[in-house]
Amino acid sequence: MNVLGLSGLDGSVAAKQKEFPHLDPRMYRNAQGFDSAAALVTDAGVAAAAAQERFNRRKACGEFPLDAARYCLRRSRISLDEVDFVAHGFAYDALRDRMVAAGHASADRFDAVYSSLALANKLREFFPGSNLGKKLTCVPHHLAHAASCFYLSGFDNALILVSDGSGERQSATVYLGQGNKIRMLREISVDDSLGLLYAVFTHYLGFSLFLDEFKVMGLASYGDPRTYRQAFSDIVRLQDDGGYAVSLLSANRSPEQRESFSESLKSLAEIFGPPRLPGAAIEPRHQDIARGLQDSLERALIHILSHYKKETGAENLCLSGGVALNCRANAAIKQALHVSGMFIQPAAGDDGTALGAALYARAQHMPSGHFGRMSMPYWGPSFRAERIARALRQHGGLRFRRLRSGEAVATEAARRIAGGQIVAWFQGGMEFGPRALGHRSILGDPRDARVRDRLNAAVKGRDSFLPFAPAVISEKASTYFHVAPGDEHEYAHMLLVARVRAEWTGRLAAVTHVDDSARVQIVSRAANPRFWNVIRRFGSISGVPILLNTSLNLSGEPIVCTPEDAVSTFLRGRLDALVIGNFLAVARGRGEI
Repeated sequence: MNVLGLSGLDGSVAAKQKEFPHLDPRMYRNAQGFDSAAALVTDAGVAAAAAQERFNRRKACGEFPLDAARYCLRRSRISLDEVDFVAHGFAYDALRDRMVAAGHASADRFDAVYSSLALANKLREFFPGSNLGKKLTCVPHHLAHAASCFYLSGFDNALILVSDGSGERQSATVYLGQGNKIRMLREISVDDSLGLLYAVFTHYLGFSLFLDEFKVMGLASYGDPRTYRQAFSDIVRLQDDGGYAVSLLSANRSPEQRESFSESLKSLAEIFGPPRLPGAAIEPRHQDIARGLQDSLERALIHILSHYKKETGAENLCLSGGVALNCRANAAIKQALHVSGMFIQPAAGDDGTALGAALYARAQHMPSGHFGRMSMPYWGPSFRAERIARALRQHGGLRFRRLRSGEAVATEAARRIAGGQIVAWFQGGMEFGPRALGHRSILGDPRDARVRDRLNAAVKGRDSFLPFAPAVISEKASTYFHVAPGDEHEYAHMLLVARVRAEWTGRLAAVTHVDDSARVQIVSRAANPRFWNVIRRFGSISGVPILLNTSLNLSGEPIVCTPEDAVSTFLRGRLDALVIGNFLAVARGRGEI
């Protein structure tokens, strides 16, 4: 069986702009259907998956994922006629009348954006002559999230928590996965959304909501947890039945108030003082607010999960939804719940619902929807040496040569990084999800704080308080980080923080956060032999088998997809060397080749 999964809601922002033309421009991010993507699932497993942003170069876009879908079909060598189902990660049709009556969407906006007919029309428009529109099945949003993690977890039984801004009308859902079935235990309304709460505070703190939540998470480590503990206890109230209530969101009653969070933001100003303007200095007050928010998020997630773990006796845990990208919360959950196994699907945001919708649709027609525990999501495009060489030749500002072997590639990259260079690293299939996991990366020396500062200021355009991630070979992970033996595989996708061991915090200055934590990626030789080898070789030179690993992109841009993207990003970022496939390149006049 072949199932093409899709995510995104084409036209969502344009429809909101037409209906509410005078909002703060940042508030147009408060819309459904960003992170459009496509995934192709066959009887052999996940054949391909990619986000549309990587092709059209518009970060977090929600446009119909035409390029991503064409890529998935092309890579899988599956024709349109061979697609059995098209699965989409939203199912709004049954809610139309209620949403329109409640003012959550106008009838025109619903029919043009949210309805299955709108998507079917897009399929007919972009794939003329096919019958894909008739093969469309719509999967409820949180169910698609749940399927994306449970069916790839390797668990026969697991407690599943999906938490995000909102699905159709839910913000969190607890499921129990058993065999091929996913059974709902509890829903939390969008009116009590932890994801929306975090987004509102992201805006209040001067960042872009639904884009910069990771900045608030990083800022939280600098704050005092005591300052606003009571204020956040009042905002997020825990309930005896395992639920929670978020009082701040219910103040937004009219459609425009809900679209702009205007009343919530007024309440925040009354409680915490004036909001921070974008680009303004960060004050201790802002750090303390971020810390209070992060702690309240963790407290609520642990509360609901502890309740249902006790109720079900589940020993395994799966997490998905945008909130599951909060690696600090994930680590707090892991420490508090003491589960036997934990799995977070690496594309935990809405791009992952393309994968989850396809997995769920397939599971409804097959004896088992499971494919065992997934390894690395290198499901995106890869490129032959001829294409890479052509991309390098097109730029007269480059000097390059081809290295003789994979061993030579690892040796050359490690030597340059140990010498203080920052290296763009482009290998194999592109990762699915927001993390660069060793195929589209920028690599540096984890010991040198100057590398971190240069990357933040000159390359990534990031705030100075944000940390970078360390990638460590699996054999040595517990030497440097507090990772329990046997848990190394849970850190493969860079979705958990771990404490840096005390004797190494000062010596890993570029990747150790202010609270001595690090968002660790543990790399096994089996999962990525070339990346593992360059880390190992750097260790042979430096004594530390760890590399600073961040995504290969510039500020405001998606991670690179093609060799041409990589060359452009390398030159504009003024990095020291580009290792792409078996080729080594440097900019003319900027170092030896």
